[in-house]
Amino acid sequence: MDLDNPGGKIRPVLFGFLGWSAIGLVFSIPGIRTSDRWVTPLLLSFVQWWSWGLIALLIAQFDGRLPFTDAQVGRRLLAHIPGSLVLTSVYLYVQAGLRALFGVGPMQAVVDPGVLLQSVDSGMFLWVWMIYWMILGGWLAKQYQERLRRSELQRERTERLSTQAQLRSLRLQIDPHFLFNALNAISSEVEADPVSARNMIEHLGNLLRLTLDTNDRQLVPLFEELSFLDHYLAIQRIRFGDRLRFEQVIDEDVRHVLVPSMTIQPLVENSIRHGLSQRAKGGLVRVAARRCDEQHIRITVEDDGVGLPADWSPGKSLGLGLSITAQRLAALYPRQDSVFDVRRRAGGGTEVEMRLPIHPGEGTAWKAEPRHA
Repeated sequence: MDLDNPGGKIRPVLFGFLGWSAIGLVFSIPGIRTSDRWVTPLLLSFVQWWSWGLIALLIAQFDGRLPFTDAQVGRRLLAHIPGSLVLTSVYLYVQAGLRALFGVGPMQAVVDPGVLLQSVDSGMFLWVWMIYWMILGGWLAKQYQERLRRSELQRERTERLSTQAQLRSLRLQIDPHFLFNALNAISSEVEADPVSARNMIEHLGNLLRLTLDTNDRQLVPLFEELSFLDHYLAIQRIRFGDRLRFEQVIDEDVRHVLVPSMTIQPLVENSIRHGLSQRAKGGLVRVAARRCDEQHIRITVEDDGVGLPADWSPGKSLGLGLSITAQRLAALYPRQDSVFDVRRRAGGGTEVEMRLPIHPGEGTAWKAEPRHA
């Protein structure tokens, strides 16, 4: 018996006992109505059906020892034919003995070969034989259900492992992409401004530390994602100076909401690289996050840069950062419970919107907090 879960094996036995007892009670009613002593037919019926409970265990044991696969159902059923005939015969003699013991049948019936012939003529043999096959049918149905459940669990586990592998692969793609761009930015400052280059390297070290801290987590609190973004922006501010302006508007009640790690930074990087770096005067990048309803958070990254190409349309290929982010969201939320939308911003520039599900219990009290940098 499992000591950690003693009820795990006792409960099925108890339910089985109660089930067979209930059947015995039902089948005792005709005997109780026609007998002066109601106890005798009641006990006899109980014992008869309790014996079927033991027979059910024997059927399960016998079936489990058959050398056939689950697909060889026909052979398994054929193997049960002789067993069912033997067990039916034994059962009839045992019942004859019980009837004699309870005083409702002759004792000589226990050894009378004519018992089987009489049971065949009366239909009792067929009835008992059918009970055997009904029990076997229930056992096979239970086995089939358990196989389906195991198969479903295995399928879900395989899908989960596949999704995790896909997410790790996408994450591994975004890390070197980000690192390459950061090192490229630092290299441009090494000779021109060594002090700035050292500061950029320091911030890059903090970024790499945060990356390692979240490497095994696909979801992180929003405030951690914003902390990562702050270090990234510190590098870009050194590089672009006053050309880069940044605004952050985050509702306080979403700061602890779990979001996919390293999803906001690629969007901000895309805005800077493709929207602002090509303009002499630079521009503004704005990140906002708020609840759009009780179940979803809305995160937007927008810039007032050069905007999307004139020939761009929804569905066209995005840059590497945007494409990987879209793929990660699709893998993390396969039931279309998220939105990832890239569009032209009113007044010029580009806006990227992510709408993500909120898990119950996430977030704190509401309070808007605009921050400018």
